Amino acid sequence: MLTRKQHELLMFIHERLKESGIPPSFDEMKEALDLASKSGIHRLITALEERGFIRRLPNRARALEVLRLPDSIAPGLNAARKFSPSVIQGGQGNLGRQIKPAALSRTPTPSNDDDVVSAVSIPVMGRIAAGVPIDAIQHQTHSITVPPDMIAGGEHYALEVKGDSMIEAGIFDGDTVIIRNANTASPGEIVVALVDDEEATLKRFRRKGASIALEAANPAYETRIFGPDRVKVQGKLVGLIRRY
Repeated sequence: MLTRKQHELLMFIHERLKESGIPPSFDEMKEALDLASKSGIHRLITALEERGFIRRLPNRARALEVLRLPDSIAPGLNAARKFSPSVIQGGQGNLGRQIKPAALSRTPTPSNDDDVVSAVSIPVMGRIAAGVPIDAIQHQTHSITVPPDMIAGGEHYALEVKGDSMIEAGIFDGDTVIIRNANTASPGEIVVALVDDEEATLKRFRRKGASIALEAANPAYETRIFGPDRVKVQGKLVGLIRRY
């Protein structure tokens, strides 16, 4: 999936190429997305390139090629993909519009008894930082099966953990966390939090007056405080899978 800023930049580049055949300059992209510096554009372009949406052409200035668009924009272009990227968005008072429901659909796997569901398949939506926030959640990479009692009620997805900031909560680098899709959380719950529509992290949710605190479970990391309009809850931790 794409963050709101990644989606906006991709569509801006696409429209400019359609209109003139020439990609926009970094200054034009910075101004269009209302960013303070071109370093943010570099980061967004790198993220789009890593996800296979654009390609930088070598030995040519301002040379960008749009390889594909999100299925929500151009479904016919990506028909071969079972799940499409989607956009994480949200406005103040609505802590994050949900990850695309189609990507969160659950597929039961029946056991030998047709009346009993022995496992449920859910998508793994990329990696999540348990440390300093990394680039936001990616599109689906593969699926895993989990016990049905782990995901009772609601839509679910999985994320691979990168980092060690939640080790005192029993969450380690390389673990797979099971997340129930949600856009609100109670203090003390471990959540997937989207910061500034660009960076996703796994932290304990707290409130500090009118602000939101994202609290690590490792004394080596400081609690980070944000204004309420900067953090959007994207889901709550309900389970964990670890391979030894």
